[in-house]
Amino acid sequence: MRRRYSPFIILFFLPVIILGCKGQTSEHRLVGGPCEGCEAIFEYGDKELKPVDTLPDFNEEGMRMKLTGTVYQEDGKTPAEDVIVYVYHTNQDGIYPTRGNEKGWARRHGYLRGWTRTDENGNYTFYTLKPAAYPSRSEPAHIHYTILEPDGKYYWLGSAHFRGDSLLTKKETDPDSPRGGNSGLLILKKQGDLWVGVRDIILGENIPEYE
Repeated sequence: MRRRYSPFIILFFLPVIILGCKGQTSEHRLVGGPCEGCEAIFEYGDKELKPVDTLPDFNEEGMRMKLTGTVYQEDGKTPAEDVIVYVYHTNQDGIYPTRGNEKGWARRHGYLRGWTRTDENGNYTFYTLKPAAYPSRSEPAHIHYTILEPDGKYYWLGSAHFRGDSLLTKKETDPDSPRGGNSGLLILKKQGDLWVGVRDIILGENIPEYE
């Protein structure tokens, strides 16, 4: 026997169906070649992402830093809204600290990590402390970046480094085909009690196999 539904039931479920479709996003797709740990960009859970995020170390001892910038569309001029920017870095001892209960990539990246979603002007900002180099001094101090575009493409950018670091090499100061449109070399400038570093990003710039 064919089941009939009352007009009330149909009207009740219609908004749910519409909202469900509206909430769907394109399938996430890694571009730009292999990336170990890029999936961490999806580990923000139920957190409502905003253009500004403060990492857990910000009120600890160290050089307080504001890491900010603008994300642009491929033309390098139009601000890109709703782009997720994920960063993580070492602590003041040069390690990725954990509390022991981490899951997923937090077991490797530690808890000094954060996520922002760019606003209508393409802006993003992180408040944190300037990280230290690894205890081995094998690399200069750096901040890791991963990008997730609104259409589902995600990829890594070259790490951000700091001008004046004695461990810098040409690989960091003048890389070939830097991703995101620049080397990520930060020039920190004092503003009040903060050191401000600016890194603008161009989506898709020098990302291999970008579609």
